[in-house]
Amino acid sequence: MSNQLDLKQETDTLMEIPTYKEDENSEADLNNQQRFNKEEKLSSIRSGKHSRIITNPSEYMETGSDERCYICKECGKSFCNKSLFRIHARIHAEDKRFSCKECEKGFSHRSNLKKHMRTHTGEKPFSCKECSKSFNQISTLKTHMRTHTGEMPFSCKECKKSFNQISNLKSHMRTHTGEKPFSCKEGKKSFNQISYLKTHMRTHTGEKPFSCKDCNSSFRKRQLDKSNTVCRHCFTKIAYAAVKHLIC
Repeated sequence: MSNQLDLKQETDTLMEIPTYKEDENSEADLNNQQRFNKEEKLSSIRSGKHSRIITNPSEYMETGSDERCYICKECGKSFCNKSLFRIHARIHAEDKRFSCKECEKGFSHRSNLKKHMRTHTGEKPFSCKECSKSFNQISTLKTHMRTHTGEMPFSCKECKKSFNQISNLKSHMRTHTGEKPFSCKEGKKSFNQISYLKTHMRTHTGEKPFSCKDCNSSFRKRQLDKSNTVCRHCFTKIAYAAVKHLIC
């Protein structure tokens, strides 16, 4: 009975599709997404029908089929057989030989531990040749380079919009699904992006982190269009300003 409980805990942590994190720029995330797409296509080809993708035992995506597939969040592999998935999940649970001394996180490869350690040391060995920015992972640098090249390899199948990061595509997809997973604990409002929730929370805390350098007015929100922003107090054209200086 104890072994079954341990196995359930292991598989529960793995039965997840990579989530819609706002700041998810890692190469591993992109690779997992690509593997997920490939596995889903292969499964559909073999069975002649689409699959339901399990995120946890009680929730799954409706795709018009009775078949269910389990996705490993560690490597992106999919399994339509629950027993095979559990066997695979145990491989990851046992294969974390390299541990971080700072936070005790475990990794199956020394190279992954080395990458992780940069989050503690602050080391940023990968520099952009176009600007002065540096990054702690080469995958983050590659994502950043798209801001210079204009490359947008991730496209929405619903409206054909393209994005330079898969995390941005994931966030965008919620505008089609209506999903609002980020909820305010103070009230009943929910949001489809965590950045919107953070901005909303300032209405409760009173925080105004952005300010006009010319008149010292403060505001909660930063304007995305930096080129045509005028301070409503001093009428000075500035780079970072609020959509509304005064938010009721």
